[in-house]
Amino acid sequence: MKITKNIGFLLLSIWLILTGLSAFISMGGLGTILALLAIAAGVFILLGR
Repeated sequence: MKITKNIGFLLLSIWLILTGLSAFISMGGLGTILALLAIAAGVFILLGR
């Protein structure tokens, strides 16, 4: 398995996985973490990193 070197897509994949898991697991404060990951992924993708 090859892991991407693009940090934007890496953060996006983590965000997608956590969003999917949050449907099954109810954890307090997870929404804030997901929002921060989404913002960071968007910025890094725009910067092309």
